[in-house]
Amino acid sequence: MWKYRTSGIPDELFERAEEVPITKEEVRTVQISKGRLDEGQTIYDIGCGSGSVSIEAAHQIGTSGKVFAIDFDPKAVELTKKNLSKFGISNVTVISGNALEKISELPAADTIFIGGTGGETSEILKLCEDKLKQGGRIVIGTILIETLYSVLSVMEKLKFSSVDITQVTISKSRKTSTGTMMLARNPVTIISATKI
Repeated sequence: MWKYRTSGIPDELFERAEEVPITKEEVRTVQISKGRLDEGQTIYDIGCGSGSVSIEAAHQIGTSGKVFAIDFDPKAVELTKKNLSKFGISNVTVISGNALEKISELPAADTIFIGGTGGETSEILKLCEDKLKQGGRIVIGTILIETLYSVLSVMEKLKFSSVDITQVTISKSRKTSTGTMMLARNPVTIISATKI
């Protein structure tokens, strides 16, 4: 379905559900680039929502790589499975449950993406440090200032270097009766770092 190796699959190609979040394509593209993915890697997508990050990552790491997509919302799990089927992706394992309980069961990861976590991002980050390989990357997308603050506080105490904070604010065009206007989306702050 997506024949390109580059990220940035248009949002409208994904199956959607109103109550299940999707990481928007431009933000997703930045997050994927911050993950520095390579062929054959092992990836986690925690709080996978619609599965858009999992699908983009699966394309990047090829069939020799593996993505573990985790979400506690049964609707998100079903939607992720639906999107994986739609895109013909076979190297993603979808896990239903609380990431705090499931992370310990997973193999070591090269890159971990953390998205919607229901307020448990800092606790999940602590667990992920143990599962991340040396030199591995962690990429966290946040919309709340409080989450940003707590993540940075935890990162300061853990074994991470090259901490980068990038805020992405996207505006998309929309046709009106008199022309084209730009509509702003909510800004997303992306924190990325390397495990030393």
